[in-house]
Amino acid sequence: MIKQPHALLIMRFKVQNANAISSTLTWGFPPPSAFTGFAHALSLRLQKDPELADIEGLTLDGVGIVSHRFEPQTSTPAGKRTQVFALTRNPLTKEGATAAIVEEGRAHLEVSLIIGVYGGGDFDFSLQANAEWFANRVYQSACAMRLAGGSIFAVPSYANRPAATLTSWPEYSKDMEDVTRKLRPRLLPSFALMSRDDLLKSHLASLQQTQPDATALDALLDLSRLNIDCTQDEHHPDKGHWHIRKKQGWLVPLPVGYAAISELYPAGTVKNARDPQTPFCFVESILSLGEWRSPHRINNLSHLLWFHSAEPESGLYRCTQPFAPTVK
Repeated sequence: MIKQPHALLIMRFKVQNANAISSTLTWGFPPPSAFTGFAHALSLRLQKDPELADIEGLTLDGVGIVSHRFEPQTSTPAGKRTQVFALTRNPLTKEGATAAIVEEGRAHLEVSLIIGVYGGGDFDFSLQANAEWFANRVYQSACAMRLAGGSIFAVPSYANRPAATLTSWPEYSKDMEDVTRKLRPRLLPSFALMSRDDLLKSHLASLQQTQPDATALDALLDLSRLNIDCTQDEHHPDKGHWHIRKKQGWLVPLPVGYAAISELYPAGTVKNARDPQTPFCFVESILSLGEWRSPHRINNLSHLLWFHSAEPESGLYRCTQPFAPTVK
């Protein structure tokens, strides 16, 4: 029997040298797939933990991403206005020559994660001692892993609170809102990553009313860049006022997964594949729209959860927020 799910809150752990190049067109904060992949790898790790063997059907699924600090490792050369990545010097080759520099983007993060916990058996999560022991066990396993290619550094406690806590996930939305109100102060100050597919679709429809050939990429660029518009003066028709167009929140281009660009090849037929035991296909990144939103505007923590979504028939492998409501 699968018991009522729980939410595991891992508070303010630091990640150094995480990958900051998330797609061929964007760079910055790691994409949702890095965090959903981390939660999946952590789930597999816990299922092999002999001390957790009594928790029948233990699974971690769904992860909320909350960022407290983001420090890209970049610099601005003298006389330039663009940023470049701070690269590392590699050891000399065996011939004593200088090794080639492979450009890589790195960033330091401080994040909190909200992870859904599912499991049953005879383990009673309602007991405080069991919940604290389980949360601490998961936290120790998480600190031994990597997130987005970066190294995790444990933070024992923050504001006299444990680094990881487990709370029940109420069945009814009203009860979940009460739990959310109690947990929100612990997440501040920060910003949570939300999907805004709805805004991207509506903006594309708006653009196509005046530009019939507009594409989803045009809508994404229009929402992501800094736009300067001119409005006509009411009293002086020959004059205009220049102003920066206001956005509906802190909007960012967001890589959310991959789309297949080839057929699915049988396992072992493609040379140099990472896993010769798994079928293989070539893919390209899917870009969508995201929003960084303050947790004080979140009424239900389930709205933050990102999940893997695979549609092999249509060739779509992406991350979604299925419980997030459409926000105007």
